[in-house]
Amino acid sequence: MTVLDWIASAAIVLGALMSLLAGIAVLRFPDTMSRIHAATKPQVLGIMLLMLGVGLGLQSLAVVGVLVLIVILQFVTAPVSAHLTVRSAYRSSVDDETAVDHAISAAPPEKDAGNPEAQG
Repeated sequence: MTVLDWIASAAIVLGALMSLLAGIAVLRFPDTMSRIHAATKPQVLGIMLLMLGVGLGLQSLAVVGVLVLIVILQFVTAPVSAHLTVRSAYRSSVDDETAVDHAISAAPPEKDAGNPEAQG
């Protein structure tokens, strides 16, 4: 293996790791704003590294052109989709305290364990 192959392999592994971390963060983060940040920032960097690794590995001018197009489209579409998703979530969101109050008031009343007449 040449040095270029090692660099390509390292870029592919790092890109895959960044994409994996982005997916885990989307599942683990608590709110929409954090999830969108986790979905866009490391994902775009991961795709850039993957495309760099594939381009260095294949060393074909036609393939590199397509890979550059993929990276450019990611740079254009990821922030736009993240912005629209956050905007939609923000406009349709309910305050956390209000949501908790509604959930508590909508819960069925608890049965009295000491009163047999209260039990259904």
